[in-house]
Amino acid sequence: MAELTIAFVDLTGSVSVFETLGNDRATKAVTKLTQWIGSVGLENGGKVVKMLGDGVLLSFTNNRLAVETMTQIQQEHAQRVAQWPNRLKLMMQIGMARGQVIQVDGDCFGDAVNVASRLSDLAGPEQILVTDTVIRKLGTRHGVRSRSLGPMRIKGRVEPCEVFRIEWQTEMLSEFLTLPADLHQLGMSAESVFGGIELGWLDASQSFSLTDLPLKIGRVPEADFVVNDPRVSRLHASIDIRSGNYVLEDISSYGTWVRFDGVENAISLRRQECLLHSDGEIAMGAPFSDFSAPTVSFRLVDGQMVLGRPR
Repeated sequence: MAELTIAFVDLTGSVSVFETLGNDRATKAVTKLTQWIGSVGLENGGKVVKMLGDGVLLSFTNNRLAVETMTQIQQEHAQRVAQWPNRLKLMMQIGMARGQVIQVDGDCFGDAVNVASRLSDLAGPEQILVTDTVIRKLGTRHGVRSRSLGPMRIKGRVEPCEVFRIEWQTEMLSEFLTLPADLHQLGMSAESVFGGIELGWLDASQSFSLTDLPLKIGRVPEADFVVNDPRVSRLHASIDIRSGNYVLEDISSYGTWVRFDGVENAISLRRQECLLHSDGEIAMGAPFSDFSAPTVSFRLVDGQMVLGRPR
């Protein structure tokens, strides 16, 4: 039996992510995020007890390092997802407790484990809830900002427990804003989690991550990707992802045509949608029979769609 600080990190928002990205891509995103959480814990002296689907259970001998690590994880992740659309945001709710823990075959058992799990359930997105024991064990001059939420009844415990919320949002110190190189390598870009899209027409190209979707293609500067041809409508078409599939929607005045590789016939869209299921080309404002039609090619690469120059 050892005295440890237990941290339970649970992800929220996964339902929306699975609905948007589909099972395969969303599972990869959740897995990469939980692996990153575990790697930060290991870098700071913690131990990954186990992965729990969309959660991570960690243990720390050093209580202060445990609190600082959870603060660091929330701060770095908040910066990462700041520009992500709400439907793709995976947030974290964290519960922490300290006490005597029994370790058997790599797993942990004890009151601290149960309480950390319960506090994680009670925490809201982006919150860290901890027991009074965790706060007391920080000692003096710890610099951790916290607020008492008062005594709370925890399921499975007879006596109420005083719970504190770590105010990590006010601790945006320069050491977290300017990350050391090794920590920066642990961070994930949106592209590494969700994939990305590259659009190209003539000599113009632009990269997007899935967090930028839906995106609009059109003639005006306000479009996310500009195709400057008079036959292209101001906002001509949109691309979004639904259940892990890319969907092209025509919103133009003159129509959009889609042609897949190996198929002679083109699909004509007039205020309609088309699933982009394989490589091909998109003609905008004029059919493929018009050799001068503004045409963008697209291809699917490792589950990521890349739109490029016409081939």
